[in-house]
Amino acid sequence: MSENKPTVVLVHGAFAESASWNGVIERLHDAGYDSVAVANPLRSLAGDAAYVRDVVKSITGPIVLVCHSYGGMVITEAAAGLSTVTSLVYVCAFAPDTGESAFELSAKFPGSTLGEALNSYPVSTGGNDLAIRQDAFHHQFCADVPVKEAALMYHTQRPATQTALTDTVTTDKPAWQSIPSWFVFADQDLNIPVALHRFMGQRAGAKGVREIAGASHALSVSQPEAVTQSILEAAQ
Repeated sequence: MSENKPTVVLVHGAFAESASWNGVIERLHDAGYDSVAVANPLRSLAGDAAYVRDVVKSITGPIVLVCHSYGGMVITEAAAGLSTVTSLVYVCAFAPDTGESAFELSAKFPGSTLGEALNSYPVSTGGNDLAIRQDAFHHQFCADVPVKEAALMYHTQRPATQTALTDTVTTDKPAWQSIPSWFVFADQDLNIPVALHRFMGQRAGAKGVREIAGASHALSVSQPEAVTQSILEAAQ
């Protein structure tokens, strides 16, 4: 890998896990970029952001910070004030402002059917964990992924706490306000409405916006080439 190239740090969101970046990582490697796929805890926004921030601070040199879904909440908080982060890439992801939560943003425009697809169960530390039901997972999360692969994704999904999804960004300087950003998203995203993606990209003054027709929320799995192209643009 070239020492002159930034490291790409990839942060998954709720109901996914680090392997959801595999297709992107392969393509980044072929292009000569090193990458790290972080295991996002999905327990609380403050705790998740602190963990990602620690990972980022452990890496020497410039960093392109990439996120999917709820991971956008995390990197927006985690990257605030970090000079090593040179660009942000939001992949079907939330790009919140101060005081906004994932649940609040997802209801800003019509189109999300995620709430109807969730199971909820209590956890011993308090509150509830949320996961997408098996009968709803393929259609809701990854409709453009083959059935067999979607089944594997269901069985390896990482639940998120209700707390994490309702926590609000507390930093008064969300990372996208000072760090150049790129947005790539799907027009058939059933978790985050496409109107919200367009709004957040415009609000952030995105350097690049790529909208993928017919794609699902699981864009890093179903469209790794398009996602990688946005990352390479941000890296250069």
